[in-house]
Order: sequence, then C-alpha cells, then structure tokens
Amino acid sequence: MASDRRTLLADAALDVLADEGMRGLTHRAVDRRAGMPPGTTSAYFRTRAALLTGLVTRLVQLDQAELQVTAEGLPPLRTVGELVDGMALLTRQRLTGEGRRRSLARYACAVESVRDPELREILVPRENAGREAVRLLLAARGVRDVEGRTHTLLTCIDGLVFDRLVSGGEVSREALAGLVAAAVRGDDLPV
Repeated sequence: MASDRRTLLADAALDVLADEGMRGLTHRAVDRRAGMPPGTTSAYFRTRAALLTGLVTRLVQLDQAELQVTAEGLPPLRTVGELVDGMALLTRQRLTGEGRRRSLARYACAVESVRDPELREILVPRENAGREAVRLLLAARGVRDVEGRTHTLLTCIDGLVFDRLVSGGEVSREALAGLVAAAVRGDDLPV
C-alpha cells in the first residue's frame, strides 16, 4: 500500500510540476492534486529534496516504459527513413498529451539537477530499446563512434523537443531527416 501511495503522490507531483512549474511544487499542492489530506505528502516525502527525488524516479520509470512499448511496436530499423519515422513518433509523443506534460516536468527537473547531483544521476540517459535500435542502425551503416553519434543524435532531437515546447509547433520530418542524415554521414564531413 505504501508504494502505491508513493506512486500516486509522485504522479500528482508530476502533474503539479507540469502545470505550475518548480515554484508551484509544494507538499500542500501535491496533497491537493492527489486528493489526500494535508500532510500526506510530507509523511512519504519528508523534504523537498525527497519529493523531487521521488518525482524524478517516477518520471524516469514512465519514460522508460513508454520507450520500451514504442520500440517493441516498431519493426527493427533497417533504413534511415525508418529511423526518421521512429524519431517522428517519439517527438509527437513528447509534444502531445501526457507526453507533453512529462516533457515539461523533465526539463524543469533537468535544470534543477544542475545543482543536485542525486537528481542528475537519476536523469542520466538510460539504456532502452529505442537507444539500442538507433545504435544498431548506425553500426549497420558503418558509422564510426556509434556511441557518440547515438548520444549526439538523441541529444539534438531532445533539443528540438525543448524548442517546440517553448516556441510551439511540431518537429518537422525534414528537421529530423537532416539530423539523422548528419549522424549517418558525419564521418565524411571535413573538420
């Protein structure tokens, strides 16, 4: 029961953070959002740091589960076009509905993690089926430094998502195709 309550409170904290930002994230606000009596959040997450740690841990769990389901629903990537399609799906998920709310919370937590090594460690990119699919496609295309290219490509796509959260709109397929093409052909570019 306690772990269920912690999960419910962490989900409510994610909602508060997405709606009200870091300044609005308080124990009382989470109690209200969760429909719990005052003091409930404090009983499970005694300090603000504990609340943030619980929130970020839950955020990573949700993100990893979503990435796993998405990757399992796609065939193995064989072409650059299929990778672009997969990235388009990922960016749509991150910019709409519940994914948008989690993206807002994720970026707020990322900024907070600059001053909090514990949060930063939790937010470190994780291994998942999506990352592995990108890595395998780049390796099959003969790209050198597959790890570095995978990281750079996914970081650039993350940056596009952040930009669209701030400025509105969608990430175009053309922008994604350009990033993927650069990741694949980058070895050929002069330095």
